[in-house]
Amino acid sequence: MRAIWKGAVSFGLVSIGVKVYSATEEKDIRFHQVHRSDGGRIRYKRTCSVCGEEVTYDDIAKGYDIGGGEMVILTDEDFADLPLTTSHAIDVLEFVPAEQVDPILYNKAYFLEPEGTATKPYVLLRDALADSERVAIVKVALRQREQLATLRVREGVLLLNTMLWPDEVRTPDFGFLDEDLKVRPPELAMASSLIDSMAGEFEPDAFTDDYRAALQEVIDAKVEGREVVQPEEEEAAPAAAVDLMAALKASVERARAARGEQPEGGAGEPTPISAARSAKQAAAAKKAPAKKAAEKKAPAKKTAEKKTAAKKAEPAKKTAAKKAPAKKAAEKKAAPRKTA
Repeated sequence: MRAIWKGAVSFGLVSIGVKVYSATEEKDIRFHQVHRSDGGRIRYKRTCSVCGEEVTYDDIAKGYDIGGGEMVILTDEDFADLPLTTSHAIDVLEFVPAEQVDPILYNKAYFLEPEGTATKPYVLLRDALADSERVAIVKVALRQREQLATLRVREGVLLLNTMLWPDEVRTPDFGFLDEDLKVRPPELAMASSLIDSMAGEFEPDAFTDDYRAALQEVIDAKVEGREVVQPEEEEAAPAAAVDLMAALKASVERARAARGEQPEGGAGEPTPISAARSAKQAAAAKKAPAKKAAEKKAPAKKTAEKKTAAKKAEPAKKTAAKKAPAKKAAEKKAAPRKTA
């Protein structure tokens, strides 16, 4: 890392020399503007809107628009005369509980490294700050601008968080804030239950920038001359017109199912998801008795057919039995008598 600022932390009568480093870096993929046909870089010229001439950096000053087409011009000398008493110091103003600092005020983070022989007082301030469980409110001038900031300890290093000034935070002005909207206690209880079912420990490494990874894959594919296989997108189910309570119940059930938990209280009040499952099971249950009944009817039908066949066969058998003696009698009559 490269130090972007050098100064000293003023802690009472103790001065601690430090170097300041950016504690964060953006991982966004950046592009150049190029000519589509030949890939040439697009360059911009700094030209004056009055005379049309190209202007170098040495001839550029800062102008403040006061309206009506008038401009006040400020030069480097004007900025040099500004009373930045903290231009080379991080001046500790007070120590406050960390929870009293609204996170909306935090802007950018910097690491502080002790410089030269300042290591021991640096470690002393670090340990004392950690033991106090407070953060230091400081003022510092970075890039020609005085800023409010905090000092706290992170992984054994003093961390400087620049802050916005209170008048830089906007006040929300939305119509719904003036409406008399009331939330029913059951809805609030169900929303709290949903929060509890989705509670967990924050682990930053568990989250990734999927868009950046996909974009990098496209760039790598272009470099290697291959095609990118796009995953099939799942069609989103149309949003059902359900009331707030039903949506909350379904959300709680889905969150618990994702964690492998059983619905609270076992078979409680049906939710849209459980109701659909119950309907499916009920339909299957209705089909099962009908199938069994059909199977029972089929053997009964076969038995009846066997009985009918047996009844038909008995008279025929009896008739055949009657015909047999008559046939034997006729054969005896027809036989020739023997002569003596």
